[in-house]
Amino acid sequence: MPEPLKNLLHPALVRSMAGHIAQHSTSFDSDRFVERASRDMDRLELMQRALQIRDALGETLPEDFEKAAAILSASLPQDGRAGITGWALLPISQFVAQNGLGHFDLSLELLKQLTPHFTAEFGIRPFIHADQTRALKTIGGWVSHPNHHVRRLASEGTRPRLPWAMRLPALMRDPQPILPILTALLDDPEDYVRRSVANSLNDIAKDHPALVAAFVGRHISGASSERRQLLRHASRTLLKKGDAMALANFGFAPSTGIRATLSIDNDVVNFGNSLAFSLTVTNDDDASQQLMIDYAIHHRKANGSLAPKVFKWKSLTLKPGETIDMARSHAMRAITTRQYYPGGHRIEILINGAVLACGDFTLTMN
Repeated sequence: MPEPLKNLLHPALVRSMAGHIAQHSTSFDSDRFVERASRDMDRLELMQRALQIRDALGETLPEDFEKAAAILSASLPQDGRAGITGWALLPISQFVAQNGLGHFDLSLELLKQLTPHFTAEFGIRPFIHADQTRALKTIGGWVSHPNHHVRRLASEGTRPRLPWAMRLPALMRDPQPILPILTALLDDPEDYVRRSVANSLNDIAKDHPALVAAFVGRHISGASSERRQLLRHASRTLLKKGDAMALANFGFAPSTGIRATLSIDNDVVNFGNSLAFSLTVTNDDDASQQLMIDYAIHHRKANGSLAPKVFKWKSLTLKPGETIDMARSHAMRAITTRQYYPGGHRIEILINGAVLACGDFTLTMN
């Protein structure tokens, strides 16, 4: 059984933090910090542990934030010397976010120093929320930083809908201020950074689909394979929804003369097993067609209604008169993100965003 995520923060890590901090502050009360940060830790989940360590820092570091920041900065690894790194920096990032708003530039600089050793994407968000213009002016300068972790912080930390983090409502309403950051990083040499750019654009697409589709359209002409992959990943939500402009960006025009026949092998599926189905697609048109073939499972909800979830299947080019046969199975088993309910379900076949075939099946919970 995998180790619980909460154990990434543990008493031994707290003691290690205390040792590094004490090397740079003669007034730091290591014993008090360890006791306060580790208190009843076994009862706490990951973020609760992080917040408790953050509060212990607040009780034992100097009240003067500039002095506290200097101690924390000195406690980071540098010049080949060991220091606080990894998950131990999560509560430090939270400490800066909670206590550093009155020292805006100093705090952002400290978070920039921290991020090569553990991401500070959560820590910079309160600064963006408090003064977006000021924060983005500083963060925008990080896109040319030699360290790829800092460049990624510029894109990841400004994501409007960053998972597990506070949202940025102003950027959800108007993402234009972060587009220059994302544009500057489109061709970053690190895939780690480019994936972050794609995820930010995908965030934006959930609120502004036309803006992202247009952005992709402007930047896809003559794109390298790396940039094209980024833009495709950025468009994943739009492509699943069959957005016409997004499909056109990647050469998927509305299909004409396409016939699709769906066959369901087992129209009664017991929970824990798989739905098996096959598809025959024929191009009756006189021109080759580029096709994106997906399928949607319409899951039954508690109130009896159906809600679709789109799954990627295959992209291909079908010549005039050509027919292709495809088969797939879809597991209907327990996952953390969905509650299953027995009864009628539906499957739809989407080709270039349009439903061209469908069928029904029943899920049983025996």
